[in-house]
Amino acid sequence: QVQLQESGGGSVQTGGSLRLSCAASGYIFCMGWFRQAPGKEREGVALISAGASHMYFADSVRGRFSIARDDAKNTVYLQMNNLDPEDTAMYYCAARRDVCGWGVAFNYWGQGTQVTVSS
Repeated sequence: QVQLQESGGGSVQTGGSLRLSCAASGYIFCMGWFRQAPGKEREGVALISAGASHMYFADSVRGRFSIARDDAKNTVYLQMNNLDPEDTAMYYCAARRDVCGWGVAFNYWGQGTQVTVSS
C-alpha cells in the first residue's frame, strides 16, 4: 500500500503562482494530479512517469502548469503559474504502479489540498 501526502495549497490572486508537492511512501511509476471543483466532475491535470519519460497535461493547464518529480524522494511537484479563478478546486495527488496516461484507473489517492484563486 502506497500512501500519498500533499502539501502546498493555498489562496492566491489571479495571475499568481503556487507549487504543490506530493510525497509517496515508496517508489511508484506514475504520479500526478487531479482536481475537483464544487459541482464539477473530477478532472485530470497533469501526470508524470518515472524518470520523467512521459508527461501529460490537460488542455486547460498546458503552458501554465508544469510537473516534475524527484525519484530519489518519491515526490512529485506541480508548479502552477498564471492562475485563474477557474483553477480553484481541491487538488488530489494520484498514483499507480504501472502504465501512465489518461483513461486508466489510479489506485492511490491523497487527501487533497485546496487551491483558491481570487479575482
